[in-house]
Amino acid sequence: MVKHIDIDTLHIVHYCHPTCVPFKNICRLPRAESFKLAHELAEKDSESGSASRYIDFEKYYPIRKKVDKHLYDTFISLGGKPRETNPIYFVLHGSKSLEAYMGKWNAYRLLLSEIPSEVISFTLDDSIVSFKKHNSFTMYTKEIILQTLREYEGTIDEFMGELTKKHYCIEAQLWNDDYCTVLE
Repeated sequence: MVKHIDIDTLHIVHYCHPTCVPFKNICRLPRAESFKLAHELAEKDSESGSASRYIDFEKYYPIRKKVDKHLYDTFISLGGKPRETNPIYFVLHGSKSLEAYMGKWNAYRLLLSEIPSEVISFTLDDSIVSFKKHNSFTMYTKEIILQTLREYEGTIDEFMGELTKKHYCIEAQLWNDDYCTVLE
């Protein structure tokens, strides 16, 4: 019997430090507030791998702003209708490597089926890492991701296991905060 991925149960995961408010993007704040918050986060979370972005925020901030703008422009070119100019970042089905890298962060899940196509986009790997390596990235629509998953003969865990041989995750960018509610 061939197994297929149940598209209706797919979720995206947002990781958030336990001392932070979920579903936020630091680049939405005015520059001075972003830097103040980054300094606070670097002090609170100096032990996890993800703290490096806040410790060296002077370097991280302009790249994050540039990548967010490139994601926004690319998403519009694909027919997206973003409500925000800086997305909230998620990972399709979660990521064991991200969890190991970040430490004990909270994970918030949203059902992908409840998010309209015009407000969500996807990239392979972390968009900022891809941008640093290649000065670009390939963006996928929800339809392309779902079609790929529908055609896969196996479970979502098997699919992600194969994917992580080349890419550590599928990043999702959510462009409308109205869908940022926690699954119980």
